[in-house]
Amino acid sequence: MSITGTLIVQLIVFLILVGFTMKYVWPPITAALDERAKKIAEGLSAADKAKAESAAAAKTIQAELSAAKDDAAKRLSDAERLGQQLVEEAKARASEEGAKIIAAAKAEAEQEAVKAREALREQVALLAVKGAEQILKREVNAGVHADLLNRLKTEL
Repeated sequence: MSITGTLIVQLIVFLILVGFTMKYVWPPITAALDERAKKIAEGLSAADKAKAESAAAAKTIQAELSAAKDDAAKRLSDAERLGQQLVEEAKARASEEGAKIIAAAKAEAEQEAVKAREALREQVALLAVKGAEQILKREVNAGVHADLLNRLKTEL
């Protein structure tokens, strides 16, 4: 065979191979490539969508965090103010209780002083009677002289 015949046979075999490849091999490859390109495009789209959702979620989280910080600061301020108010109320109650205790102590001291004066008057009256007894060298009857002893107590 000559080069021309071999070339023609090779050309026919090549065309058969191209036809077979175009009919049976090429469509599944192009379908697989198209499907892969579609999946890649969907993946990129999903990534963009996830990125946008992530940014929106970050903004939402930041807003909620800011609101939580403001709420915490407000609650802390309220708690401090309430604490100060409770301290002031406790101071006022303690001051009132202290004043009541002091007044009660003064009243009790005054009563004790009155009792002590009365006891002292009784003792002075007895001493006066004993002194008069010693002076007169006889016993003075307290029942008989009760009026005199009462006047003596009031004078003392």
